[in-house]
Amino acid sequence: MSKKEKSAKQRPLTGVRVLVGRARHQAGALSAELRTLGASVLEIPFIEIRKPRSFRPLDSALRNLHTYDWLILTSVNGVEAMWNRLGKLHLTASRPSREGVLRIAAIGPATKKAIEKQGVKVDVVPKEYVAESVVRSLKKKVKGKRVLLVRAKIARDVIPSELRKAGAHIDVVEAYETVVPASSRTRLQSALRNPKQRPHVVTFTSSSTVKNFVKLIGSGKRQTGGHLAGILMSSIGPVTSATLRDQGLAVDITAKEFTIPGLVAAIATAFRR
Repeated sequence: MSKKEKSAKQRPLTGVRVLVGRARHQAGALSAELRTLGASVLEIPFIEIRKPRSFRPLDSALRNLHTYDWLILTSVNGVEAMWNRLGKLHLTASRPSREGVLRIAAIGPATKKAIEKQGVKVDVVPKEYVAESVVRSLKKKVKGKRVLLVRAKIARDVIPSELRKAGAHIDVVEAYETVVPASSRTRLQSALRNPKQRPHVVTFTSSSTVKNFVKLIGSGKRQTGGHLAGILMSSIGPVTSATLRDQGLAVDITAKEFTIPGLVAAIATAFRR
């Protein structure tokens, strides 16, 4: 194998422009992995993480954490927001619950890692990192139990709805909200028009990034053509893919493992062909 062939194999994204739309403080890990494989990365956030209008419901739940049997966290943002409030309230998540130590479920490895960084054990991580898999992992464990779900202001209701059917007494509290960053609109529209910046691939890591992208480019389902023509849409998993299709956008690349490394691997595979 020649040096050129070896380099192409190790850096399959050389010459590929990738648009990363994660929140500004979270884009680094994805961007770094893409650059390692040779990609030229443009970061324009499609979402901005904000504090909720009121912390009262979250604070109340945290003060009464000992009354719950299970805590479910569905994102790194939720973990960070929750532990920030615990610190403000001078509380800890490791206090005894009704039946011993509070048990914790995380939606995926990134959320699990963020929880463990706080020195707390995670009891359940589903095989697939989506809400439906969380339900499958917990529905036989939560009958008659008190469950606290900490999440974003706007989120799918699969977990609370299905766990209630399974007999859980579940409280849902808002820890943060995601909004469209107005400052990204001009930058995004300019990048799509500029041949030197125009991405070959756009990454989507949540349904929120998809919906906000559509808002930022200025219109909805008609955007599959026009200035998005020829740009590949890459998705971190099935829920994000479903949102892309619902918004009239293609799903050209899908991660087999619903994680940031999984998304990077899928993009690299697409360009090795």
